[in-house]
Amino acid sequence: MFIDYGSKPPIPAFDKTGPHLDNYRRVYRASEDLVTDRSVGPEQLDAYLAMYERLGARRVVVKARDLETTFGFKIANEDVATFCRAHGPRFMGFAGVDPHKGMTAIRELEHAVKELGLRGLNLQCFEHRLAINDRKLYPLYAKCIELDIPVNIHASINFSTDTLMDYGHPRALDEVMVHFPELRVCASPPGWPWVQELIGVAWRHPNVSIGLVAVRPKVLGIPHSGYEPLLQYGNTLLKDRIIFGSAYPMMPVDQALAEIDALPLKPETRRAWIHDNAARFLRVAD
Repeated sequence: MFIDYGSKPPIPAFDKTGPHLDNYRRVYRASEDLVTDRSVGPEQLDAYLAMYERLGARRVVVKARDLETTFGFKIANEDVATFCRAHGPRFMGFAGVDPHKGMTAIRELEHAVKELGLRGLNLQCFEHRLAINDRKLYPLYAKCIELDIPVNIHASINFSTDTLMDYGHPRALDEVMVHFPELRVCASPPGWPWVQELIGVAWRHPNVSIGLVAVRPKVLGIPHSGYEPLLQYGNTLLKDRIIFGSAYPMMPVDQALAEIDALPLKPETRRAWIHDNAARFLRVAD
């Protein structure tokens, strides 16, 4: 049993992108080539659903994004909610709103949670061209606390050359947590090339988890990869704060789990990484 904190269903509503992400295809080619069919449609959806059934996924998180101001498209909250209703309760949705829209974004987040049943907020700050501690985001952080929902925050390098990589620096998350200590955050991807800074933020702030998302788990065990501290601290001080996500279709889910199995983790730590930490963060009770 496991929880996948990040996955993209192979249907047209989720198959939206922009040229600002073209460089990702170059960077992730080796992993993405492991997924034999990256097309979308009914057959692919059936295979996707069967995959999670076969692997015994307890929950799978799918995420909306609203990038209309910066890049002209969005994966709509309504589409995420419709997918989750059709295929739940295994699937859980996170809302996406555009912080440049001001009060409209606040109202959309409230609607997404209270009316559509979404369970968190997804902020890919580099796609909004905002740092994690930009004051445009503060009303959204406050609303997350009011609604008692977690927020997923991109806290790592990004590979888009149309925006700044510094927007994802985890140092800015430290300031947010000082101002909003009640905020429940999963920082994902997990901080590279600022992995130790992100570990420091999580160590300082007990409401910060680290999402092992959009990175192959095997790199944590490769010397000089820059990810090794996640294995060291994730096996000890932060063992209750690492959350697994495959980022499918960036790589096959079964292979991502196999790479977790190959890491030198204690059995109880492995279970925490792939299930227990996410269950607590998402407040999965049933």
